[in-house]
Amino acid sequence: MMSRLRMLGFSLLSVMILLSVVLTGCSVEKKAEGDLLDQIKKRGTILIGTEGTYSPFSFHEKKGNKLTGFDVEIAEELAKRIGVKAQFVETPWDGMLSSLQTGKIDIVANQVGVKEERKKKFDFTNPYTISYAEIVVHKDNQTIKGVADIKGKTAGQTSTSNYGKYARDAKAEVKVYEDMMSAMWDVANKRIDVSINDRLAIAEMMKKEKLPLKVVGEPIEKVEIAFPVEKGNPKLLAELNRALDEMRKDGTLKEISEKYFGKDITQ
Repeated sequence: MMSRLRMLGFSLLSVMILLSVVLTGCSVEKKAEGDLLDQIKKRGTILIGTEGTYSPFSFHEKKGNKLTGFDVEIAEELAKRIGVKAQFVETPWDGMLSSLQTGKIDIVANQVGVKEERKKKFDFTNPYTISYAEIVVHKDNQTIKGVADIKGKTAGQTSTSNYGKYARDAKAEVKVYEDMMSAMWDVANKRIDVSINDRLAIAEMMKKEKLPLKVVGEPIEKVEIAFPVEKGNPKLLAELNRALDEMRKDGTLKEISEKYFGKDITQ
């Protein structure tokens, strides 16, 4: 009889321990699933993914090597307005959105176009840049005059960007690069035929690098640029949009835009 009672007591104790572990696990999981804004506020920093090689949006100054750029300055101002410090995590483009999904970064500041397939995985802030995609070829190239001529040609693109998708949709053979500049240098050296990228980045690159390149054809598509946030964080999204709206109303977005482009590209 005593043996049975001991066994019953042991069983009850095991069940209680198991329940405690399950409840504790649920508590931890629930906490981990809480809105990211709370974690950012507690941490005191917002982790911002960016390339650091994408002038004039995200790059290092030649003197002093400081990370700067249009997206960088806007992200720094956003962080300031939500009451935390900006901490940049430099990441190649092709790993940036996966880093956002796995929680290594909180947002991305790197000219991320708002696309339907991306909206299935991420929520986006209000747009802070309006731009267009353009086609770049070597200045001697007379065969590519627009998107219809890209079929069968070799296009240098980052693999997961919307610009890479444009090239694939046009039936180009895509050669994958980690960043825009590497692709543009190969176009300039006639190693590949073409590259598609943002018109503002192209204009800045051609001004600074003096490469033997030219833009051909009509702009491919209007692109709205915004900050992606992992789904399930409405408080963070609302706070970022509040800060962006403030920056638009008080002229900060326009001021940063005119500093880099000589005009307002934010609306």
